[in-house]
Amino acid sequence: MTALWWAVIFSGLYHGINPGMGWPLAVSAALMERKHVAMAKAIAALAFGHFLAMTAILLPFSLMLFLVEWARDIRIGAGLLVIAMGIYLLINRKHPRFLARVHPSRLALWSFLAAMAHGAGLMLVPIFLGICSIGNNDTGHQAAQILMTGNFVTALVVATVHTMAMTLAGGLIAILIYLWLGLKFLSKTWFNLDLVWALSLVIVGLFGVYAAYVGH
Repeated sequence: MTALWWAVIFSGLYHGINPGMGWPLAVSAALMERKHVAMAKAIAALAFGHFLAMTAILLPFSLMLFLVEWARDIRIGAGLLVIAMGIYLLINRKHPRFLARVHPSRLALWSFLAAMAHGAGLMLVPIFLGICSIGNNDTGHQAAQILMTGNFVTALVVATVHTMAMTLAGGLIAILIYLWLGLKFLSKTWFNLDLVWALSLVIVGLFGVYAAYVGH
């Protein structure tokens, strides 16, 4: 269980490091307005949109676990879904064009759509389902009601912890680029994480299917 919660945190840090989740937009906002507060506002908007995307993905799965007898099937199906998303991103390496049409002032909306399009929320699903794993004795209507309530709250906590980690990592990188390293460093030294991102989805999905089969 401790390892799963650390996975929630590290996946958040990983999302924050990935420029596809928006920290370059925070740097851009600060440069255009020439105010430090502009970066803080942009990071807050990106965090809010990311949090909404995480909850939009996790909450339906928390309600699915109300069906106690199908919990294992749900976990396997979720793992296969994450694998499919990773394979799709490996094949289709182009960034979604609709993201470029979102107005720069609507950072929360952009962050929400970017997280959805890149499968950021799906990456959390196998980890979340592992945290909410159901024991053999958790049967019956009353137990199911308790599980549903607990899983709903857990989904919100997972989304919150993950988003905080993402905001910390992305925010620190944005501050470093803006105050010290500069855009020249960004253009010359930053590396493309698209391939790593897609492969990580496949790995997380495989982990989810394996964990469901072995009962963890």
